Amino acid sequence: MMDAAAVKEGGGVDSLTIEKVPKPKPAAGQLLIAVHAAGVNRADILQRKGFYPPPPGASTILGLELAGVVDQVGPDVTGFSPGDRVFGLVEGGAYAQYCTMHAALAMPIPAEWDFTFAAAIAETFYTAGETLFSVGELSEGEHLLIHAGGSGVGSTAIQMARTVGAHIYTTAGSEEKLDRCRQLGAHVGIPYKTEDFAQKIRSLTRGEGIHMVLDFIGAAYLARNLSVLRRKGRLVVVGLLGGARAELDLGLILRKQLKIHGSVMRSLPLDEKAAIRKRFCSRWLPLLERGELKPVISEEIPFSRVRDAHQMMEENRHFGKIVLRIQP
Repeated sequence: MMDAAAVKEGGGVDSLTIEKVPKPKPAAGQLLIAVHAAGVNRADILQRKGFYPPPPGASTILGLELAGVVDQVGPDVTGFSPGDRVFGLVEGGAYAQYCTMHAALAMPIPAEWDFTFAAAIAETFYTAGETLFSVGELSEGEHLLIHAGGSGVGSTAIQMARTVGAHIYTTAGSEEKLDRCRQLGAHVGIPYKTEDFAQKIRSLTRGEGIHMVLDFIGAAYLARNLSVLRRKGRLVVVGLLGGARAELDLGLILRKQLKIHGSVMRSLPLDEKAAIRKRFCSRWLPLLERGELKPVISEEIPFSRVRDAHQMMEENRHFGKIVLRIQP
């Protein structure tokens, strides 16, 4: 048996508890990981509320990324042994003392990293890297708007966009968060609670607009996101915090020749996730190892306070990643 997070009826923060559940066993191609740290993501909150069910066959326990030590190696696995320190994505189950992980998604933890640092990387760096470059095709010197600059993905995307010399606009809820965004490389910070980001960008660009928007809000921002894009601009939607349905001006899309992309990672087939891992290891892992990029860690919270971690994220009291410390 092991300790794991469980969600009781209702889906509120108070529905989170820690219970004893059976320890999982690794299937073919899998590793069993003794989890030391797990990243907290918006997807975990959505799943807790019943809006984001795990893929068929995946663990129903919360948690999409972890760092820990290989406890057992399943059949048909090569390249890993018990005792290896690893990190990476899982389909679910990271909020527990033990979790299975596909070996194709596991990565060795560099010697100088601790578990908390490693657990804060996979979800944000995969999402930011894929949406900015593989999907959004961000190029050197382009003008880019990143919403939710104080989030884990937002703070990572700012750093990644900086590496290609993009001119970065970002939104956040407070001047303190915007100051931190500027320290990471953002050129313009817009407080979305008191300023209209679309008016601000149109003013700063003298009506010309920008090349790309990375959006986590969805419906509430759709019209304004499209309005700030210049001809052949791209909108990449990776979240729906502001709703999933909105009216769409197709005439604007035709006139400007705009592109709208959607991106989600959890439901991707294993081979596509493995390809994302490979691209990350090739392009971004070396920069992390050299200290040129870093996960921005807001707070490390003990597993016993998992409710506090979710409350902090729901109230937007964090900047960067929240990490659960599962075991020492």
